[in-house]
Amino acid sequence: MRVVAFVPIKLNSQRLPHKNILPLGEYSLSWYIFHTLLQINQIDEVCVFCSDEQIMSYLPKGVKFVKRDSCLDGDLVKGSEIYQSFIETVDSDIYLLAHTTSPFMTRHSVDNALSNVLNQSYDSALSVQKKQTFVWYKGETLNYNLHDVPRTQDIEPVYIETSGFYIFKKEHFLTYGRRIGFKPYFQELDDTEAIDIDTREDYDFAQQILDNKKRLQEI
Repeated sequence: MRVVAFVPIKLNSQRLPHKNILPLGEYSLSWYIFHTLLQINQIDEVCVFCSDEQIMSYLPKGVKFVKRDSCLDGDLVKGSEIYQSFIETVDSDIYLLAHTTSPFMTRHSVDNALSNVLNQSYDSALSVQKKQTFVWYKGETLNYNLHDVPRTQDIEPVYIETSGFYIFKKEHFLTYGRRIGFKPYFQELDDTEAIDIDTREDYDFAQQILDNKKRLQEI
């Protein structure tokens, strides 16, 4: 089955201006996820979906530029509209949607999730964080009873989607308009992998992580 990975990018971001091309360590923020995707043998093609070819100067070699209509850069455009446009432009059996805002995503996590879809065990996959703690939603407990509070280790865990990646089949998206199927594989991430850079505080924190890693390597 053909697998195409794509990363939608727009150069005009609201909360953190120009975040996708901001320097993070030795490279741009957007460089990291592409570097990871290019290392995965099960992926046939890695694409950037952007309206401005200038983005290529910030990416590693081996990435294919796929031009998208600038109307898809609007702040009110839904993600599903962008995915639909890419699928209509680039054909594949399976699509791997990833985001630049998760620079610490590891090759192992993506590769493992993709393998579980390719071997037909699951119809889709996504990156998540497992939280085994007391959760409330709309003023009520979500995963425990106030009259019978369990030990933390016995509580029903919740799974939170990260912005790391989604893996789905073309036929499923075109039929149901969903990037998550009916039997998804949950790829659990650690706290570093799950970092999602949307604000200046997120960006500064990611920079600190890289600085710490560099200092440890020098010891």
